[in-house]
Amino acid sequence: QVQLVESGGGLVQAGGSLRLSCAASGRTFSSYVMGWFRQAPGKEREFVAAISWGGSRTYYADSVKGRLTISRDNAKNTVHLQMNSLKPEDTAVYYCAAGRGVVPARGAAYEYDYWGQGTQVTVSS
Repeated sequence: QVQLVESGGGLVQAGGSLRLSCAASGRTFSSYVMGWFRQAPGKEREFVAAISWGGSRTYYADSVKGRLTISRDNAKNTVHLQMNSLKPEDTAVYYCAAGRGVVPARGAAYEYDYWGQGTQVTVSS
């Protein structure tokens, strides 16, 4: 079992930055692919970014490439999402997810086993 707790969301103006964090419980954190997804009101959950077990490979949705950066610290059981140059269309609830049988490049939510409760990000214009 893995429990995930996100933090760092909030209200920011367009062009601003936020850093989301996800703290994971359990001793096997380093064996999980970690991902971030988001869901805006009235829309389906969509893939944002993913990172491999060791952190050497990262994957991004086209809409966030060059603006968002995913990273992980396996010693601290945490994964981060640095969000720069934020746009109003980035407004959503952001979810952290963990999975073992994940092909991260696919960005498929159904492949992830564990999910956090989400943190709200609101970008004002």
